[in-house]
Amino acid sequence: MRVPRVLTAALVLLAFVPPLATDMYLPAFPRMTADLHTDASGVQLTLTAFLVGMGLGQLVLGPLSDRFGRRIPLLAGGVACVAATALCALAPSLGWLVVLRFAQGFSGAAGMVIGRAVISDVAEGEAAARMFGVLMTLMSIAPVIAPVAGGAVVGSAGGWPGVFWVLAGASLLALLGAVFAVPESLPAEKRHKGGAKATAAAVREVLGDRPYLGYTLTFALSLAVLFCYLGGASFLFQNILGLNLGQTSAVFASAGIVLTLASTATTKLVGRFRPEALLRTGVIVMVVASAALCAAAAADVLSLPLALGLLYVAFTGICMASINATPLALGRVPGAAGTGSAVLGTLQSVLSAVAAPLVGLGGEDTAVPMFACMTVFAVLSVVTLRMAARGAAAPREAVT
Repeated sequence: MRVPRVLTAALVLLAFVPPLATDMYLPAFPRMTADLHTDASGVQLTLTAFLVGMGLGQLVLGPLSDRFGRRIPLLAGGVACVAATALCALAPSLGWLVVLRFAQGFSGAAGMVIGRAVISDVAEGEAAARMFGVLMTLMSIAPVIAPVAGGAVVGSAGGWPGVFWVLAGASLLALLGAVFAVPESLPAEKRHKGGAKATAAAVREVLGDRPYLGYTLTFALSLAVLFCYLGGASFLFQNILGLNLGQTSAVFASAGIVLTLASTATTKLVGRFRPEALLRTGVIVMVVASAALCAAAAADVLSLPLALGLLYVAFTGICMASINATPLALGRVPGAAGTGSAVLGTLQSVLSAVAAPLVGLGGEDTAVPMFACMTVFAVLSVVTLRMAARGAAAPREAVT
C-alpha cells in the first residue's frame, strides 16, 4: 500500500535526528580535543559511545515494539532522547560526555528501528524498497545541513555545547511528529507474547536465516565504510589537506549532496533492476574506490580533488548497497519486522562504533588508517554478500 505522506514525513524526521547527531559536531573535533583535554581517539570515543548506545537501543526497543506495539517504545525513547541530548550540552568533562552520548544513542535508536518496522508493517516488496530509498534520500539531507550548521554554531559564542542544544530542539520536533503523525501500525493480534526468553528466541530465529544475516552484515559493513570517513574526515581535511573550519564544513556539505543524489538515483533504479544486482554493483564500487584511496594515501599522492573524487564514488556504492540490502534482509523475516530491524540496526551500529576510533589510531597526520579501514570493511561486505546469495535461493520459512 501507499504510505501516507504525513507518516513518511514523521518517519523521516525520526530517522533524521541520529545522523544529525552524528554529523553536526564533526567540524568541532579538533577544537574539542583542546577543550576536553584529550586527543583524537578520545574525542572519537564520544562518537563510538553514541553508536554503541544506538546499537543496543535498537536491540532492546525493536523487540519491545514487536511485543507492545510501535507507539509506546517510540514515544518513550523520544522523551529520553530529548533529555539526554540537552544534558550533553552541559557535560563538564569527556567522561560525562561519553556517558551521555551513549544515553542519547540508546534512546534515539527508537526512531530508527521502529521507523523501519513501521515501513515493514505497511509496505512490502518493491514498495518497501522505494520507501526505504525515499527515507534514505531525505535522510541524506542531514550530512548537507549538519556540518554547515555545526560549523556555524561552533564558530559562534555557542561553541560545541551549542550544537547539542540545537540537537535537543530537533529531537523535540521529532518527538512531536511521532505523537501526532505515527499511528499504531502493529495490530494486537500480531504482537509477540512472552518476555526476555521470547525476545532471545526471536533474535536467534532471525539470525538463523542465512540470507537475512548475509544481507544484514552487508548493510552494516557498507555503513561502516561511511563511518570510517566520518570518524577521520575532519582530521583529513584540516590537518592533512590544510583546510580551515569553513572550508571543511563546505566539503562535508558537498559530500552530503553527493549522498543525496546517489540515494535519489538508486531509488529511481529500484523497479528497473533487481535489488540483488544493484546491491552487488554497490559493493564492487565501494571496494574499488576505497582501495584506490588507500593506495593514493600510502603513496603520498593524495590531493583534495583526488580524495573528493574517489570519496564521492565510494559514497555512491555505499548508497546502492545500503538501500537495497535493507528490504532484502527484512523481507526474509516478515513476521518479526521489529526484531529483524533491531538486529540489522544493532550490527550496523556496532561495526560503525568499531570503525570510528580505529581511523584515529595512526595519529592525526596520516590518512592511511582511515582508508585502510574503509577498504577492509568494503572487502568484508563482498564476503557477506556471497553468504547471502548462496542461501537466498533456498525455501524460506517465515519468522513469527
